[in-house]
Amino acid sequence: MADPSTYRPKPGEVPDRPGVYRFRDAHGRVIYVGKAKSLRSRLASYFQDLAALHPRTQQMVTTAASVEWTVVRTEVESLALEYSWIKEFDPRFNIKYRDDKSYPFLAVTMGEEIPRVQVMRGAKKPGTRYFGPYSHAWAIRETVDQLLRVFPIRSCSPGVYRRAQSAGRPCLLGYIDKCSAPCVGRISPEDHRDLAEQFCDFMEGETGPHLRRVEREMKEAAAEQDYERAARLRDDAAALRRVVEKNAVVLPDKTDADVFGLAADDLEASVQVFHVRGGRIRGQRGWVVERVEEVDEAGLVEHLLQQVYGDNPTTAVPREILVPYLPHDVEGMAAWLSGERGSKVGIRVPQRGDKKALAETVRTNAEQALSLHKTRRAGDLTSRSQALAELQEALDLEESPLRIECYDISHIQGSHQVGSMVVFEDGVPKKSEYRHYIVRGEHGEGAADDTAAMDEVLRRRFRRYVAERDAGRAAPGGTPAMDDDGVPLQTGPVDPDTGKARKFAYPPQLVVVDGGPAQVAAAHRVLDDLGIDEVALVGLAKRLEEVWLPGDDFPVVLPRTSPALYLLQHLRDESHRFAISHHRTRRGKAMTRSVLDDVPGLGPTRQAALLKAFGSVKNIRRAGVDEVAAVKGIGPRTARAVLESLGAAPQDDLAS
Repeated sequence: MADPSTYRPKPGEVPDRPGVYRFRDAHGRVIYVGKAKSLRSRLASYFQDLAALHPRTQQMVTTAASVEWTVVRTEVESLALEYSWIKEFDPRFNIKYRDDKSYPFLAVTMGEEIPRVQVMRGAKKPGTRYFGPYSHAWAIRETVDQLLRVFPIRSCSPGVYRRAQSAGRPCLLGYIDKCSAPCVGRISPEDHRDLAEQFCDFMEGETGPHLRRVEREMKEAAAEQDYERAARLRDDAAALRRVVEKNAVVLPDKTDADVFGLAADDLEASVQVFHVRGGRIRGQRGWVVERVEEVDEAGLVEHLLQQVYGDNPTTAVPREILVPYLPHDVEGMAAWLSGERGSKVGIRVPQRGDKKALAETVRTNAEQALSLHKTRRAGDLTSRSQALAELQEALDLEESPLRIECYDISHIQGSHQVGSMVVFEDGVPKKSEYRHYIVRGEHGEGAADDTAAMDEVLRRRFRRYVAERDAGRAAPGGTPAMDDDGVPLQTGPVDPDTGKARKFAYPPQLVVVDGGPAQVAAAHRVLDDLGIDEVALVGLAKRLEEVWLPGDDFPVVLPRTSPALYLLQHLRDESHRFAISHHRTRRGKAMTRSVLDDVPGLGPTRQAALLKAFGSVKNIRRAGVDEVAAVKGIGPRTARAVLESLGAAPQDDLAS
């Protein structure tokens, strides 16, 4: 635990201007990012008597070891910089709103020559129009199924489309009139694009004109006694009405707004947002986050808007944002969002009418989501804290093991050996820092056994830690030291280019290996050889779930119902799963090895070019040197080598 007075800036060092500040821990990692109208007064508030600070602020300033700041010209610039740093450094003491799931969107790929309607998740792609988000993918498919009766645009995959083109026959949707079959020329690309534009207009809320058009055509067909076409148009009109009825009108037409609701207590906050487009609710999303910062409701809303709209790939900024509390700097926030949108954006708290009623509904949803979250996870935060406390006590650690790394080895009878490293921080997985290791052994043929493989994996990981921890370390002659993978070992705990702590320079408080005394002894030998004494080590044996410490003749036996044992089991199982998945991938690649792999200098790209040109290895073997050499990237010398490797006599073509 650090003393804040040891890194407090000297009087007069901090400017009385707007800016953004960062707190770093002893390993150089950014743990908190904040902004202020006056850096001097804001930073001074962190260095008062600890007893006067909020408990979360106390924990942050005692975890930090340094503070730095950047001066900006305006508060709008500070908003943008604060958000970009939160996104870049992922500070553990900042509130981070994360979706509780991945929401699907209805997408129309208008950037393609023949637009396609489909369900999409994740980042938005240029040239594609999105509608949603929806709560479930089946809701999108039901909507699309109804609309394809009236707007029969393409919905097939590229593979299905190409096969239909080659065969000259449409797929099933073309036969049942749910696709206009541009693949076989039933409709021109221009007319199909017009149809896709009409589909998008309908989804954006222009439902009246299309519904009236279908009803008018139905009446005309009935008047002409074309009853079959009139019946089909009647069914089309009914399908359009069903789609319209699913999206209830809640606000006047042309209303383009996001309505936020917030429910919070001292520990957590629940947020719900309804996306209203064209006066109709087009989607709904929700988050539940831990309140790791000492901020009020206005501050929560400010952080929420930053993270929802700041470079978010799936959320467009609407014309109006309705919130339960105005951010502290509402003018700066509105200016920033207007810049993101490209036109004016209004932020306000609804006071009366339909918008206030909808905001109440959204708030009710947020309250129910928070209540449900607490019911489901009532003991989760408590058990995580209890598990870490129990581990600290059982293993006699100086501090709670906030970062734990677990290692496992996977192989089949000694072949395709791989190691895995999984990382848990604050008792939960941090998958962005998982690592795979290919075990090579002394002669590149794998390790002799599991203990030798564990020795190699841990030695490679902690050699890199030691090198990056000790600034200025270099090999003789001034050349950078190299790790076991031949990668230059960068020095210093902080990367000077990015300002971020190097991932391997941040040590765990605890290392867990999968195994008993033999594996623990191998791991302990590595740490001793490298002079690392600040990292605790245990092994978890599978048979009786015993916890082994280095040098102990008897294991530590944790109760079967212990949260600490459950956490260790979760670590061990996650590292085993991660190692097995990588091992299967390597084994699968080895089993699908091609005879072309034996040709010297013939890499995957040129192999693919050959197979694309000839269709199979058999056809390559029948070809002549000139035919093979005519493939892009293949010369005469390589062509002869290919044919010799395949056992074919390399005969020059008659023309040569």
